[in-house]
Amino acid sequence: MSDTMSAAEAARILHLNVKRVQALARSGQLPATRVGRKWLFPRHRLESLVGIYRPVQPAQVEISARNQLRGTVRAVRLDGLMAEVRIDVGGQELTSVITASSASRLELAPGVPVLAIIKSTEIMVGRER
Repeated sequence: MSDTMSAAEAARILHLNVKRVQALARSGQLPATRVGRKWLFPRHRLESLVGIYRPVQPAQVEISARNQLRGTVRAVRLDGLMAEVRIDVGGQELTSVITASSASRLELAPGVPVLAIIKSTEIMVGRER
């Protein structure tokens, strides 16, 4: 995979017309370099603009959070830049709001097994009367 992409490739990932991508590059609103009559776009910069994450190599990470609950995605609702993820944890529903790009990168969909990781500085306790 090349470190740069053409205007057509940039247009495809940005969901824009090629002419619009070229105009944005010409005005300095998109990172690009002109080589002769062609525009070249730095792949990593454009992918980060649209939330595409490509790790250099897969990594397993241990985290400090102790409250890790195994569950299954019940529903994912995308709304602009954010996603609401409803998770079934042993018959109880847990809701998390994350970025839409994270939901896409994790390939979240109903039925997908996930880990709900709870990290908080305080927990409030209530009692019904």
